[in-house]
Amino acid sequence: MAVISGDEYKQRIDRLQSDVWITGKKIEGPISRHPAFKGAIQSQSELYDLQKTPDYCDVFIHTDESGRSFGTSYLIPKSLTDLAKKRKMVQMRARHTGGLMGRSPDYMNTVLAAFRSSVHILEGEENCFPENIVKLYERATEHDFSFTHTFINPQNNRSLLAFIDDDQPNARVIDRTDEGIVVHGAKLLATQGGMTDEIIVFSPPGVVDQSQAFAFSIPSDTKGLTFVCRKSFTGNGSGFDSPLSTRFDEMDSLVMFDHVVVPWERVFYYDNNKVANDFFTASSFAPFTLHQIVSRQVVKTEFVLGIARLIVDSINISEYEHVQTKMTEIIKGLECARALLIQSEVEAEKDERGVMIPGCGPLYVAVNLFQDTYPRFAEIIQILGASGMVCLPDEGQFDSPIGEDLSRYMKGCDIGGKERVHLFNLAADLCMSQFGSRQTLYERFFFGDPVRLSKTIYQAYNFDGYKTFAKSFLERE
Repeated sequence: MAVISGDEYKQRIDRLQSDVWITGKKIEGPISRHPAFKGAIQSQSELYDLQKTPDYCDVFIHTDESGRSFGTSYLIPKSLTDLAKKRKMVQMRARHTGGLMGRSPDYMNTVLAAFRSSVHILEGEENCFPENIVKLYERATEHDFSFTHTFINPQNNRSLLAFIDDDQPNARVIDRTDEGIVVHGAKLLATQGGMTDEIIVFSPPGVVDQSQAFAFSIPSDTKGLTFVCRKSFTGNGSGFDSPLSTRFDEMDSLVMFDHVVVPWERVFYYDNNKVANDFFTASSFAPFTLHQIVSRQVVKTEFVLGIARLIVDSINISEYEHVQTKMTEIIKGLECARALLIQSEVEAEKDERGVMIPGCGPLYVAVNLFQDTYPRFAEIIQILGASGMVCLPDEGQFDSPIGEDLSRYMKGCDIGGKERVHLFNLAADLCMSQFGSRQTLYERFFFGDPVRLSKTIYQAYNFDGYKTFAKSFLERE
């Protein structure tokens, strides 16, 4: 089984019957039918079905030197051709969702590929089991597993001395037994929690408390594991009134570990602060995941630009200079992201193990730039739509006795009233609904705090050549 279909994905998730809570109730029965999950699970299902489309097999399925086939999202690139193939795969999936599903299967599959390509960092280190990552990677590629992940600690105390707090809710290892490590506490923000086969849990870089320095993967229905969901942002359930949120609202959840036993064969490492830090700073985690992220964000910007232009055309405002300037802001963001993505592939180099690593510098700049530009893109759409983004009758109004008059008064330039409202609903769902606000916040903090990310870029940047270049002008006679 190289890749699975959408129906196979749904059936597998429904069989798990994971411990998922929402609105104070545990979800009973198939999660794929629950109102808060069915839209995202259906969209995820469609992404799996793309793999089964004959015309796309060359993009979504990879065959290695041994003749073994598996999903391209798991591919560990060994050439520039492999990198380009991964980019094309990510972007084909992103175009199916408008880039709105940040946790589409290719994201976590890329993370696992990064872990697999970096197992050498764990070899010979205390309390480390690199062979378990290798085994998980082999199982995942064989069965086309889906994953969520969690690594952020709850926001109870973010001070520098928080680690000395006696009452910490952070998930930690509280015991080591013959069966495995015992984990108790909580982790924050597992997007798609409860709608994947497994969850990968790891510590963020910079961990101080050794009991919190761990990484492992367990099935989503593991005993003692509970997903506590935020409220749903799926809108009113109508594809006309809420065209995006009904399809792409990836649920976010708090993950609670109640004395969860993680079998030894599932543990990657534990009680090792150095490895917990090195596994992210010295591994291929950043370049691999950033390449996937930026590939998706390029498509999301294309989607935003398309919506913005449709709004401009629908009310015929393209002749105004401020409109052209605002549209150009989005164009500049798109072209910069595309250029930085391709530049990362131009700068790609093989490491000592033959893995093709994309240039990290351009990718860090691209994702940090998007943290600034995406909120502005949302604001631009609001400004372009103006009052039209507020007065949006629901679909039922158009099907009522006043529908004909309503269509006349709501019409745009060469577009009927119902069609214009449908378009503006699309725009409003992207940048004004709870779903849209979550999208903006999500992109604002994707891959970490933007200030820290800027600091990382500054500290890692090589200024030497530019300093020498500037100094040469001082030394000229």
